[in-house]
Amino acid sequence: MGRLGLRALMAGVGLSLLVGYGLAAWLVYALLVWFWSSRPPLGTTVVVVAVTTLVLSYLSYQYGTSRLLESVDATALTRERAPELYRRADRLAADMRIETPRLLVADMAVPNALSLGSRRDGAVVLDRSLFRLLSPAELEGILVHEFAHLEHRDSLIQTLAYSGLRTLVGIVTVVLSPALLFLTGVARGVAWIRGRPTRWAEGSIGRFRLLIGNAVVVLFFVLTLLIRAHSRRRELAADDRAASVTGDPLALARALAKIDRVQDPNWSLLSPLYTRGDEDGTLGEILSTHPAVDERIERLREHARTSDQRIVR
Repeated sequence: MGRLGLRALMAGVGLSLLVGYGLAAWLVYALLVWFWSSRPPLGTTVVVVAVTTLVLSYLSYQYGTSRLLESVDATALTRERAPELYRRADRLAADMRIETPRLLVADMAVPNALSLGSRRDGAVVLDRSLFRLLSPAELEGILVHEFAHLEHRDSLIQTLAYSGLRTLVGIVTVVLSPALLFLTGVARGVAWIRGRPTRWAEGSIGRFRLLIGNAVVVLFFVLTLLIRAHSRRRELAADDRAASVTGDPLALARALAKIDRVQDPNWSLLSPLYTRGDEDGTLGEILSTHPAVDERIERLREHARTSDQRIVR
């Protein structure tokens, strides 16, 4: 095939892309117009989407909780096996006005603790190594920290937030899909017709198409940062609550220090529930679900100093 024939073939491919992407964009646009014209009133639509998102999020949370417990092979810790631990748990739960959660033990590969559920139907999973690693007072601090998460339904709220984020980004993507398809077809089609199929993103239309796509990614990233920032605030709030309920902030500080020394930061199964914060630079800090351990320990020490000053006065 000569050069002229090759150019004709490439032009044919380019025209096919223009037509194919154009038809796809028109079909998606027509479907969106049909949906919009046949939708219920806007208020009803918003309510339906919100309720559907909440229901699916809750079901996902319940299913994810079961899968998580299965993944760490969590087993119930009965009152007969740990009467002293339950005595402490009952007292702490009463002080915090929550139901005593189910206590489970698991082998998590690293010392860790996590809470699932709410104040009335919660569960706290403790890694077996915590019983060897921590003193009773330190373990009590960890328990109250997890109880504080149950008190405010933090794990459920985080799940709902991520589900809402996915729904919002999904809606934005669907709304923009006709334009994205059309611009992609034009950029790729023109690039083929010009004989430069691999450089479709270098033209003005291709750059504009990538700009829209990147804007969606940036939206997702910014909202994710907001959710992660909320998660870090909830961790600090749980530390503050533990310091207040136990009256011994240094016990929790010692527990965090011990756990941090033996944790493997590369283990990922339960990374959203780590006590460790990612301290590898500014980006790592803002993406982490937990504050840096040093920050948490210093806050707890400040609680202790403030408490001591009050006693002296």
